[in-house]
Amino acid sequence: MKKNSMLNLALTLAVMITATAPLRSQQSGNTPAPQAQTQTANQESCQHSMDMSRGDKGMGFSQAKTTHHFILAKDGGVISVETKDANDTASRDQIRMHLSHIAKMFAAGNFAVPMFVHDQLPPGVPVMQSKKDQIQYRFEETKQGGRVVITSSDPEALSALHDFLSFQIREHKTGDNPAVQ
Repeated sequence: MKKNSMLNLALTLAVMITATAPLRSQQSGNTPAPQAQTQTANQESCQHSMDMSRGDKGMGFSQAKTTHHFILAKDGGVISVETKDANDTASRDQIRMHLSHIAKMFAAGNFAVPMFVHDQLPPGVPVMQSKKDQIQYRFEETKQGGRVVITSSDPEALSALHDFLSFQIREHKTGDNPAVQ
């Protein structure tokens, strides 16, 4: 019963965020290129735009106003989000609310938000769900946002967590080191 309540809460939050989050408009400044390059660039631009819009909706804050970082550690990893502007307290507070919810949802085995944002099941999620009792998620505030510190001593859970964080690095194009620190 508790699992259904958490899922219902997550779905309710996702619907509320989707209904209230403003849609951002994207402007294209592409310069002409050969046909194949133009088509590829347009596909990537559309994909990136879609991901940004889904991120805005799923996370409840502007992706353009924030910076994501994903760190792989020997005992787990970190998901960190901060505002680009130190004076943007609205985004800072939205980040903190989102990450505190994410820590609770992930601990319950609920990965609906990253599945919505990326429009696919991220690598590592099935193992992270099955090993949820072997993984700890701790939300911490930072000066300009927050972070979720994730730890585990279970080798299979760690491997899945590292796969999940590496996927996030690629998808969010953070430039973070995909190697364990």
